[in-house]
Amino acid sequence: MKPLSTTKNDAKQVFRQCGTCSRTFFHLLNREFGYNKDLEEKGSDPLAGGIMQLGHQCGMLWGSAMAVGAESFRRNDDTDEAIGRAIKATQHLVKSFSDRTHTLNCREITDTDFSKTIQMIKYMLFKAKDCFNLAEDWAPEAFEAAHEGLDEEFTNLPSGPLSCATEVVHRMGGNKEQMVTVAGLAGGLGLSGHGCGALSAAIWMRSMQWLEEHPNKRTSFSNPFAKAILKAFQEKTGGELLCNKLTGRTFETIEEHAEFIRNGGCEELIEVLTETEV
Repeated sequence: MKPLSTTKNDAKQVFRQCGTCSRTFFHLLNREFGYNKDLEEKGSDPLAGGIMQLGHQCGMLWGSAMAVGAESFRRNDDTDEAIGRAIKATQHLVKSFSDRTHTLNCREITDTDFSKTIQMIKYMLFKAKDCFNLAEDWAPEAFEAAHEGLDEEFTNLPSGPLSCATEVVHRMGGNKEQMVTVAGLAGGLGLSGHGCGALSAAIWMRSMQWLEEHPNKRTSFSNPFAKAILKAFQEKTGGELLCNKLTGRTFETIEEHAEFIRNGGCEELIEVLTETEV
């Protein structure tokens, strides 16, 4: 395993500069690997607060998962192997985060419903410091988990498609690097069954598109492309966002998830995500 970074733990400072937990950890892990990508990092802003502030998986996890996906692309010439390793590394991140917080969900960590103005104000005044502290505490553990996951040996990788999130990005015209970057979001983030990873991948892609059209914007947090994607998805699912409820199952292995996608699993949702326009 690669030694941990000896860089001073400045997670709180980076958090203040980036503004969202998702971009903060996308940036921190990218920096750990030696590659910062401003557009991709800014595109992750809407995933803060648990996907558009809905309270699902903490944005620190979304950002970290995409950073290890990008690193897996750089390390592996074979795209399927890169996707598989990104999923494995994300599972390490999920376990590490769960071990520290005993939950993956933003709403349980913050005890805040960000859709309610009063709760949002109370969070900003009294609770935001808790997220800054969590960022500082988890950052070195996230680095360790990322390296362990990317270095893990595994065999018997099935043929693609391996990730619902990757399939969404592919159909949206994304390149191979973007496809691998989102790979770990599969199955509700590392196959954990929580908030839909395909939805988050689509929001990320549309957010980057919006940023390219508005290069002077400092954040993509509330962009209309992301809002349109979320609205179309919720209309299709009746408001349900959890992977294990949308699919009616959980995935124990990459093989199970790949088979599900090959057999048309979530096809209608993937079509909604890839075809929605503003």
